[in-house]
Amino acid sequence: MKRFIYKASLLALPLAIPAFALAATSGASSGDFTSLNSSITAIENLINKVVPLIIGIAGLVFIWGLVSYVTAGGDEEKKKTARDTMVYGIIVLFVMVSVWGLVNILVGTFGLNNATSPAPTNFIPTN
Repeated sequence: MKRFIYKASLLALPLAIPAFALAATSGASSGDFTSLNSSITAIENLINKVVPLIIGIAGLVFIWGLVSYVTAGGDEEKKKTARDTMVYGIIVLFVMVSVWGLVNILVGTFGLNNATSPAPTNFIPTN
């Protein structure tokens, strides 16, 4: 299992480099932690960039376990290892989608998104 994690991390590193390169932008997305709102926005932006990558890797881990299970034949030890790999993939998928959803719920609940509300208009005539 340690070799698998090592190989998966070596595979994930080149895939993650473009996400880190895109992180060097201005404003709250680059880590402007001067206020609570900008800090939460920076964390939200980081999570929104990293979570799809981790979900993709977890999906690949699940598929790897599925293929290993199907090709194990009658070997019970290989089947158990493949079943454990599939369970790990499903657990990571569940956790990452939950974290992503929780962050987006908190941002929506507390109005911490970057959208600016339109300026109020004066409906009362001043004649």
